[in-house]
Amino acid sequence: MLTKEQPVKQNFPVTGMSCAACAGSVESMLKAQPGILSVAVNFANSSALVEYLPAAADFGGWKKAIQSVGYDLLTDNAAAGLEDHQRAHYRSLKQRTVWAVLFSIPLVIIGMFWMDLPYANYIMWALATPVVLVLGRQFFINAWKQARFGKANMDTLVALSTGIAYSFSIFNTLNPGFWHQRGLHAHVYFEAAAVVIAFILLGKLLEERAKASTSSAIKKLMGLQPNTVTRIRENGTEEPVPLADVQVNDVLLVKPGEQVPVDGVVVQGKSYVDESMITGEPVAVAKETGTEVFAGTLNQKGSFRFRAKQVGGDTLLAQIIRKVQEAQGSKAPVQKLVDKVAGIFVPVVIGIALLAFAAWITWGGQNGLTQGLLALVTVLVIACPCALGLATPTAIMVGMGKGAENGILIKDAESLEKAYRIQALILDKTGTITEGKPAVTGESWVSEQDRLQYTGVLYALEKESEHPLADAVVKHFQGISPAALQHFESITGRGVQGRSGDKIFYAGNRQLLDEHNITIPATLLKQADAWLNNAHTVIWFANEKQALAAIAVADKVKAGSAAAVKRLQEMGIEVYMLTGDNPQTATAVAKETGIRQVKAGLLPADKADFIKELQERGKTVAMVGDGINDSHALAQADVSIAMGKGTDIAMDVAMMTLISSDLQQIPKAIRLSRKTVRLIRQNLFWAFIYNVIGIPVAAGLLIPLTGFALDPMLAGAAMALSSVSVVSNSLRLKLSKI
Repeated sequence: MLTKEQPVKQNFPVTGMSCAACAGSVESMLKAQPGILSVAVNFANSSALVEYLPAAADFGGWKKAIQSVGYDLLTDNAAAGLEDHQRAHYRSLKQRTVWAVLFSIPLVIIGMFWMDLPYANYIMWALATPVVLVLGRQFFINAWKQARFGKANMDTLVALSTGIAYSFSIFNTLNPGFWHQRGLHAHVYFEAAAVVIAFILLGKLLEERAKASTSSAIKKLMGLQPNTVTRIRENGTEEPVPLADVQVNDVLLVKPGEQVPVDGVVVQGKSYVDESMITGEPVAVAKETGTEVFAGTLNQKGSFRFRAKQVGGDTLLAQIIRKVQEAQGSKAPVQKLVDKVAGIFVPVVIGIALLAFAAWITWGGQNGLTQGLLALVTVLVIACPCALGLATPTAIMVGMGKGAENGILIKDAESLEKAYRIQALILDKTGTITEGKPAVTGESWVSEQDRLQYTGVLYALEKESEHPLADAVVKHFQGISPAALQHFESITGRGVQGRSGDKIFYAGNRQLLDEHNITIPATLLKQADAWLNNAHTVIWFANEKQALAAIAVADKVKAGSAAAVKRLQEMGIEVYMLTGDNPQTATAVAKETGIRQVKAGLLPADKADFIKELQERGKTVAMVGDGINDSHALAQADVSIAMGKGTDIAMDVAMMTLISSDLQQIPKAIRLSRKTVRLIRQNLFWAFIYNVIGIPVAAGLLIPLTGFALDPMLAGAAMALSSVSVVSNSLRLKLSKI
């Protein structure tokens, strides 16, 4: 019986893309390859998410197809190769930009003020040549590769405008008499060609600085898996084996301080395991025979053996890694607008320039060729997209700087473009709304005498305990002299017991007291019930007969959380709290902070699924988190925000990071986004307004009506002015308040 082959989804880095139109070219080339079912090329993070049939996959063929249009697909050692390429590319781009600016400055000075200098044209020719032919050669190479396949991108327009201006200027320098015989001056446009390339390189440099790599997040997630594990043979002896050799039903040993290698069920031993990287909750979970353990979680003081149930790509951690990779590699909505602009702008400008040239030759009479050439060059010069290239990066750079001043780190333009549309905000509880550090919030004793007499015993018991909540009690009673213990025993999942003098004492949960038939005075019981109703954890301290004290431990809500939630709701944003904690605790925290919508007891995948559900309803969703467990949900959200005091992985996956961990920074971040998006739109307006007005004038539309012809020099000045207006407009954001 034949079985249908299952398709595989994989991310491949793509190098050499310079604009959104490039992503379209790569996408169309890959889609044409056999075995590929779907492709989403993401220009923002230079990757292609490819769904393909493994049996029909030809990586070498894919690579050749992409290389034929001027790009490259990294299929071997992809992550490391992309990082090396990006570093080398940035260094090269920085050097080319600096040299282009240094050559362009004297060119502009001569072209504007010293045109009467002897051999001025030849000096400008000498200065422009290295900029156009050496520093800007990549534009011409890429444009040629695109042209071979009937495609065009920003490189095409840059190559055409600068190439024609440069060639036209050489002709005029060598043959000035051609124009003098026709009563026209032989203008040269070397400075326009060089300045255009310098501006484009500067825009690309700013763009590269604005984009941050997200590959380190995946590396850190993978780093949670140990390279080798200890497997128990059938005869009971131990053997170290590579993680890749672990099979389902193997019995593995996890020692204190080691990470759990795969998902499984404990078969022998007891311990506490820190699962904060999966659940986000700070309290370690007791593990004994029959309980589940998950890959990547950290074992604490005890040792245990467990039977492997999920290995390799089936573990919970591996699923998180895979989901994060897919979410990061998917195509961002922000690219759609850029794709449309790039796809329409370039061919339209080229078409208008050629149309103007043909029209002047046909109907221009005696000077038709002259006017046609001038119109062709002028249209291409004034339409050069340097302002368009600077519009977004300059606004983003200023916005990022403004954010950093206010403790808001912004990773890329996508987050700013999307954050202004946020309709729903998802908050994790532990470490986001709360401090993430359990602490004693109250203590109640049967009598003051008991407190004075037995505090040292309680302190001694909790100091010996391995339970994380015990640390909160130890910190609370720090400085008290511990009593001497003659015996100590840890009771997993219940608490501890010990003997001091001739008496037995207990410290732990209510179940521990019930099992030993210890009575609880009414006053303590009433106080404990009040604490439990407020979602505090209660630790009981007792002797053999009755409870002596109740200690309340809780994870405190951050001071600014309630104010932040109120501000967000006033901005029209729905605020949700998703947590892995129990419903009682979650409800109490929500009540204290004013959050109306709560979901508790969720795993990482559940959080991501809920976000996806909101997105399917058409909402733009932001996620705020601080733990590894949040990385999947952060990657799924339209805008992801990490708390600065959380894990590096959450910060790497997230688009924004709040340095202070103060939730009140979130409304600021959204206001900053709204201002920056408005700024980008204004910049794009200024970048295009010169083209909308200037291109028809450059084509000679006003000559038959008014006799006015736009000189290519004025076109170059208008182009430069559009860039200056864009940069100046971006700098205004520095003076505004958020």
